[in-house]
Amino acid sequence: MQISNPARGGRRRRTVWALTGAALLVAGAGGATAVADPGGGGHRVIATPDAPAAIGPYSQGISAGNLAFISGQLPIDPATGAIPADSTIEEQTRLVLRNVQAVLKADGMSMSNVVSTTVYVADLDDFARFNAAYAEFFGSSAPPARATVEVARVPRDAKVEISAIAVR
Repeated sequence: MQISNPARGGRRRRTVWALTGAALLVAGAGGATAVADPGGGGHRVIATPDAPAAIGPYSQGISAGNLAFISGQLPIDPATGAIPADSTIEEQTRLVLRNVQAVLKADGMSMSNVVSTTVYVADLDDFARFNAAYAEFFGSSAPPARATVEVARVPRDAKVEISAIAVR
């Protein structure tokens, strides 16, 4: 859809793309499943058995152009479908970030492509320990932008959930 911006002289036109339409299953590499949007929206679902399946009506990730939007990942072991019993914040953070890595890999990306994360923690008293495990995946040279929020409860009573945005 083309729109004009009267505040800029009315002559400038911008293209706005809506991410809507039906989906079509296509083959992916490395066990990943890609679902393309034949409706012309230009996005596709990122799915992989190497990360936990979505536990609701959402996708593990969406790829749109040069961007990938990774849904909030929990510390669920994809092999068992469970959060390891009595796991620490460090262990949960590492498992969450391995799940983020798996979804990124299914879209041909890695953690170096991540430009932003949103972190939900159940207890900010765990922040220093969380941060140490998080740094193992992103280092200190060019870590992504990040928002960290303490929440009353994380799904499945996890200690942490992380979503990410990546750019090719």
